[in-house]
Amino acid sequence: MDRLSAGDVIQCLLAPAAAEQTGLGRSPLPPLLRPQARLAVLDVTELFGETSGGIRTYLMEKAAYIEARPELRHVLVVPGGSDAVTETTGVRCYRLRGPRVPTQRPYRFMLATRTNRRIVEHERPDVIEVGSPGLVPWIVHHAAAPLGVPLVHFFHSNYPALFGTGMMRRAAAGYARALDRLFAATVVTSASAEDELRRAGVDRMVRIPLGVDLECFHPARRARAAEVRDRLGLAGGPLVIYTGRFAREKCLGVLLAGWPLIRASTGARLLLVGDGPLKSKLRRSVSGQPWASSVHWMPFTTDRVALAELLAAADLFVSPGGNETFGLAPLEAMAAGAPVLTADRGGVAEQVIASGAGALFRDGDAKALATAAVRILAADAMPLRALARTYAAGEHDWDRVFGRLTALYESVRRP
Repeated sequence: MDRLSAGDVIQCLLAPAAAEQTGLGRSPLPPLLRPQARLAVLDVTELFGETSGGIRTYLMEKAAYIEARPELRHVLVVPGGSDAVTETTGVRCYRLRGPRVPTQRPYRFMLATRTNRRIVEHERPDVIEVGSPGLVPWIVHHAAAPLGVPLVHFFHSNYPALFGTGMMRRAAAGYARALDRLFAATVVTSASAEDELRRAGVDRMVRIPLGVDLECFHPARRARAAEVRDRLGLAGGPLVIYTGRFAREKCLGVLLAGWPLIRASTGARLLLVGDGPLKSKLRRSVSGQPWASSVHWMPFTTDRVALAELLAAADLFVSPGGNETFGLAPLEAMAAGAPVLTADRGGVAEQVIASGAGALFRDGDAKALATAAVRILAADAMPLRALARTYAAGEHDWDRVFGRLTALYESVRRP
């Protein structure tokens, strides 16, 4: 079977349902897909929305991997504006109606305890992967424990680090220990994430770095860089890019604080791609500045080819925050041949160190960010571009990632 791309899966699973379901907590559920599959995996997370990034990409790539393998079956449970069910041959997506999380667009709460239990009982997964903290692990544990279905936690969000130091951070560490008791294993994607959880008292961890679509994100797309930049009004000077959520933990204020020096020294343009709760505030902070015309904004896009062309056209990708557990967007930039600049801690810093394809700056220091960016933009880009692609292609093929995850699922499932 030809493998569907992640974009194909998104189109199939997240298109409007032919008939939206009213009250999935009570209405009949559809027959099992691939009932003879040797392994059935159910993924459930709140961190999935219309304009969310890395977690959505990970789950869609997993769905594409499973769709191409008839011996596997995949069920995805995420929040939505209404109850709905969509599916491909081997992958089914349940969207459960939930209210929006205040100030955290596009995320929604998942509060459907009864519906989650019905889905677990009906779909009979061999293992459930929980991809968010909060209430979801407890809801899923309540549904899975009576059936003896093992749970795996994917540590996507470094929530203990977001509380800084002191009492709140200690409370977050205690919560991480409480969650750990629910899971057979926790998947981490970087050494820094593993260290964070180990300090909190969690020790049953498996490190599996994420992957990247190496065909879509490819340096060959740079041949169209001039055309892409002309079309978007980005011609003239180097191009610096950020893609992702506009949220506090992404530290975009540090990038914008350092931008005047970068612009003055290099004549560069800055392209910010994405959406999130701080986008309006950030745009207001730029408006009226003498360098405002050099900052360009684009909405979140599900068009992976268009995103790959933007990244291949960039001269530098900046990931200004140090709280990333991995950093899928920077890895996509590397696969497309773009050098990466990031803070000197967190998962993205590990990628830059391992690849040699960029530079680090002192976390939170806008002047250090600007100085490092100017240095990269003034240097010969070809060696860094080659290192970036070599690292992504050699370490982060999605098939390898999901092969390791499947082996983990097999190891924790019931005999």
